[in-house]
Amino acid sequence: MKIISFGDVHMATRNLARMDEVMRDCDLVIVSGDLTNFGGAAEARKVLDEVRAACPNVLALPGNLDQLEVIPYLEAEGIALHGRGQVVDGVGIFGCGGSNITPFGTPTELTEDEIYEKLRAGYEMVRDARPLLMICHTPPFETKCDRIRSGMAVGSTAARRFISEVHPDVCISGHVHESAGVDQIGPTKVLNAGPFKGGGYIVVRAEGGTLDARLEFL
Repeated sequence: MKIISFGDVHMATRNLARMDEVMRDCDLVIVSGDLTNFGGAAEARKVLDEVRAACPNVLALPGNLDQLEVIPYLEAEGIALHGRGQVVDGVGIFGCGGSNITPFGTPTELTEDEIYEKLRAGYEMVRDARPLLMICHTPPFETKCDRIRSGMAVGSTAARRFISEVHPDVCISGHVHESAGVDQIGPTKVLNAGPFKGGGYIVVRAEGGTLDARLEFL
């Protein structure tokens, strides 16, 4: 199975037109949050319609710049990963949307305890599956994926704690635009593709009970 993941779309979907070859043999797209720019369900639907035109099989979670109404919308569509999990071709996929608390009061922010609880709830739905793919809009704390321009780490301590306890094979994050990159927490590979308008995306190949995840750019 080939999975393509990207996030921090913020309504800027034009790079989908450049991904014909990438999407040609894609089995699933995972949108890792911030579909919109302070938008609600109607705006999220516009983004997802364009994604589905490229690949009909989609899973998604909200980012901190998506309004809270995006959460029940994704649930109603049957594609939600916020506090939920789905097994797709044997791969257990689960996640947490929104972000940890920011100074900016964005629409969907969670405490560290809430992030941990959402990750745990999603994991419990797929805990018997292997391999495990964790999607968390906020990157884990103190990695190459959570540094703002000053170099300060702003990721989630709860996400890092959860990874250290559960050891998912791969964690896909986003949120921190300037920290596109790849890192490792024990056996878990952590990736942040940066904002979609920057051309970053992640390719995950599931084969033989393992995941191979790579950060690529258009």
